[in-house]
Amino acid sequence: MADLNRVLEVLEILCNADGVAGYEDEVRDAIEAMVRPHADEIIVDALGNLLVFKKGAKRREKPLVVCAHMDEVGFMVREITEKGMLKFATVGSVDPRVMIGRKLKVGHKKLPGVISLKAIHLTTPKERTVAPAATSLYIDIGATSKAEAERYVMVGDPCYFDSPYEEFGQGRIKSKAIDDRIGCAVMVALLEEELAQDTWFVFATNEEIGGNRGAWVAANRLNPGHFLVIEGTTACDVPDVPAHGHSATQEKGVAVSIMDKGSIYSRPLIDSILKKADEAGIRWQYRRSANGFTDARAFHMAAGGARGMGIATPTRYIHCAVNTVCKSDIDAVLQMARLYVKECADNA
Repeated sequence: MADLNRVLEVLEILCNADGVAGYEDEVRDAIEAMVRPHADEIIVDALGNLLVFKKGAKRREKPLVVCAHMDEVGFMVREITEKGMLKFATVGSVDPRVMIGRKLKVGHKKLPGVISLKAIHLTTPKERTVAPAATSLYIDIGATSKAEAERYVMVGDPCYFDSPYEEFGQGRIKSKAIDDRIGCAVMVALLEEELAQDTWFVFATNEEIGGNRGAWVAANRLNPGHFLVIEGTTACDVPDVPAHGHSATQEKGVAVSIMDKGSIYSRPLIDSILKKADEAGIRWQYRRSANGFTDARAFHMAAGGARGMGIATPTRYIHCAVNTVCKSDIDAVLQMARLYVKECADNA
C-alpha cells in the first residue's frame, strides 16, 4: 500500500515538470510512465486528458471516477517587441501583484527569463499606489532585438514559473504547481495499490483557464455514477485574515466541500464517508467557503449526471509563483481518497 513518502516522491517529479493549460504533455508523459505498469487500460483523448482504468476486487454497475487536473497557471507569449522584450497573457488566474521580478522558464527551450517593469525610481507617486496590469509588464530573456528573441521564442509559446519543489520548515513543501499536482500524485499512488473496486482515474487538462474543458470531455465519455475530485484549495490562515475568513486551515487535514459555484455535493454520500473517516482516524475539515468551482462541476452535470465528493489540500499562496502545503494534510488527502474508492457503493 502506498504511503505518504511515495506520494511525495511523485509530487516532486510532477511539480518540477511544466504544463500550463494546453501544454500538459510533459506532465502527462511523466504520469503515464509511472502508471502504465499498473493500468488495465489507458486512453489519451483529443483534449490531452489521460484516462486510466484499473480493475478492482469488485465490479461496478456504473463507473467510479477519481479526477485531478494536470495543468498549472502560467503565461503565454503574445507579442515580441522591437527591442526583444516579450509581452504576455496570463494562462489562468494569476494576480499581477505577484508577478514582478519572478523567474520564468520561457518557451519550449525553457530559456531563463524574468517578469519586468520599470524601476520604482521611475514611477510616479500615483503609479506606486496601484498594482500594474499584466499588459504593462514584459518578460526579459536577455535579447537585444526582435530578431534575436525570435531565434528562441515565438508568439504562443508557454512560460512557466521557475519555482522548483523544496521541503522547508517543519513538514512543509513549497513549489509551483502544487495546485493540482498533489491530486495527480495521490492518484498515481492509488493506481499502484490493489483497489477495492473498478476505478477510472482522470488526469484532466485545461482546468485553470475555466470551463473545465478537459473534465467535461472525460465525464461525457465515461458517464460515471460516482466521482471524487481531488484539488488544492485556498488556505487563508495567514496574518491579517480573520478566522471567519479562513476557507481552510493548514495542519487540520483534508478539506471537504459541501457546495461551491459549480456543484452541490451529495450530502448523504459525504456524511457516510465522513463517518467512516472518523472511525479510521482521518483528519478532515469542512471547506468553509462556497466560492470558485472545480472539475467536479463537469462530473456533477455531464451526461446523465453523477453523485460525488470534492476534497482538497489546504494550500497557501494558490495561483502564485510558489504554493506551500503541509505533509500531514497531504497524508489526510491520500487516506480520504483511498477510503472513498473502497467505500463508495453503487447505490450511495
